Amino acid sequence: MGKYDGLAKDIVKNVGGKENVAGLVHCITRLRFTLKDEGKANDEVLKAMNGVVTVMKSGGQYQVVIGNHVAEVYDDVCAVLGMKEDSAAPAEPKKGKLLDRAIDVVSGIFQPILGIMAACGMLKGFNTLFATLGLYETTSGVYLIINAAGDALFNFLPLFLGYTAAKKFNLKPMLGLAIGAALCYPAIQSSALAAAGEPLYTLFEGTMFASPVYIDFLGLPVIAVDYTGTVIPVILSVWFASKCEKFFNRIVPELVKFFFVPMLTLLITLPVTLMLLGPVATFGSTLISEFTLTIRSFSPLVAGAIVGLTWQILVIFGMHWGFIPVYINNVMTLGYDNVMMPFFACTFATSAVVLAIFFKTKDKKLKEMAIPNFISGIFGVTEPAIYGILLPLKKPFIISCIAGGIGGAFYGHFNFRKFILGGMGIFELPNMMNPDGSMGNIIVALVGIAISMAVGFVLTMVFYRDPEKAVETAQPTPVASEQTAVIEAEKMVIASPVKGKAIALSEVQDEAFSTGVLGQGAAVIPEDDTIYAPADGTIANMFPTGHVIGMLTDTGVEILIHVGMDTVQLDGKGFEPLVQSGDTVKKGQKLLKFDRKLIQEAGYSLVTPVIITNSDDYAAVMPANIGAVDAGDPLLTLS
Repeated sequence: MGKYDGLAKDIVKNVGGKENVAGLVHCITRLRFTLKDEGKANDEVLKAMNGVVTVMKSGGQYQVVIGNHVAEVYDDVCAVLGMKEDSAAPAEPKKGKLLDRAIDVVSGIFQPILGIMAACGMLKGFNTLFATLGLYETTSGVYLIINAAGDALFNFLPLFLGYTAAKKFNLKPMLGLAIGAALCYPAIQSSALAAAGEPLYTLFEGTMFASPVYIDFLGLPVIAVDYTGTVIPVILSVWFASKCEKFFNRIVPELVKFFFVPMLTLLITLPVTLMLLGPVATFGSTLISEFTLTIRSFSPLVAGAIVGLTWQILVIFGMHWGFIPVYINNVMTLGYDNVMMPFFACTFATSAVVLAIFFKTKDKKLKEMAIPNFISGIFGVTEPAIYGILLPLKKPFIISCIAGGIGGAFYGHFNFRKFILGGMGIFELPNMMNPDGSMGNIIVALVGIAISMAVGFVLTMVFYRDPEKAVETAQPTPVASEQTAVIEAEKMVIASPVKGKAIALSEVQDEAFSTGVLGQGAAVIPEDDTIYAPADGTIANMFPTGHVIGMLTDTGVEILIHVGMDTVQLDGKGFEPLVQSGDTVKKGQKLLKFDRKLIQEAGYSLVTPVIITNSDDYAAVMPANIGAVDAGDPLLTLS
């Protein structure tokens, strides 16, 4: 088992257990589960885990945001699930809204190759850069070998997508590889057929779909297409093959299924692909290219601004995957992409906002988070910054979108392009060098980075303020007297549920709480073994393990009381719930008994956050006391 074995077990348990997991993939920062029943997942428990940033539901997937080390967590989760990597992807696209299903399919097919695609793109980009700088000739062995490593994926992209699409559509992966390899077969490529002789005739002559025909299949025309490096034809082909395989599995006798089913599947799929699916997909790619160029022709500046302004919002909901095929299609058909590339500004706008927060904030915990998230953003991974800092603080997220929009408008206006797929963050820059060796596009890229970062940094320095607190994290105030606990009549008061020492939420050593992702509040270090109701209300959720209590007060406040850090791993040991979900309780009523000594001896912190999970419904959620409190003393004020 890996070092995240404990976290993996907790995640699997709280997504509903092994039996509720239909499939799993991961991207750069998220575990993307396909669950049989999302209602069985414990959202709040997962969000509160140390090691989980937050939980999202989008594109038919249950997404657990982990961070940059998601690949290691994924390996351990697969081990807990008893899944091998090759079997972890969903067997079938999840049913639901058409958009959700489409995004689920696209993300499931492309996620497994993102890492190698970025690596190959970086190799090609740096190879171009070094050759342009005169470090070696384009005819040298160094250039040819590095280019071979970089070109491998892009030239034989149908093989890779054939494999991942086969897993997504529940086709045997080796069949998907065979289909991808057939589409890369040199003799059927349009360029090879054109070099061999004149076409027999041309279909759709005089239109944008004019297609030369060099060969036929039993008298039926086979439209010539260069399939190496394409995306949509192999995906359609594998989808069709999955239907054929199911059909042949039903009718072919068991005795000969082993070789007859794949043989018949290939025999039907490839001719249909070459005569119908491939050309149709190619025509679709042509239409997409024409459509995107038409949009840009209206106003490149406005188009770039829209992409830059909205990209991070799409990332939050996982909807950016719907645009990845457009980006890949443009590079493959036009030789560059200038439609989606304005999103490049968002990476650096986000990083600059986080850097400004580092200089502006007085919150020690926020400062500690800012620099790692800044570095991560510069390297192209912005989700930790978005979920961990920007979204909880709200205004900085809006600023980052505005800065991204301004940078995107600049990129759109100056026709900023990317010529090679792959790379992330600053490592994308070599892929933006024009193949003719000119540096104009790189200069545009660098100026756009400077504009995006300057706007993001300056706006944050001007408009960002730390959320008001009763006390700064770095300088705790003395114990509050009885007089300081008196709250104005128009403000709501939430009492401390336990006797102990009240501390600012930012001091909790768990980012899920300290960053305010779950809501604003405070925390108490217990000096007693009993949790009392902090207000009149109803127990919305008494977790089976007893360590978490969800409560809805009679005034509509949603309260989460989390006893200790990582205490879910005790699986209820040391916790004695005194009420049940649905019970009506009065302020001061005993809710839970817990064994402080047992919890501490097991190695877990007793720090107990008290969170207002609907904090957005209030203008301010502020600590009423910092220091010693008795159960029933004011802990939070809401206004």
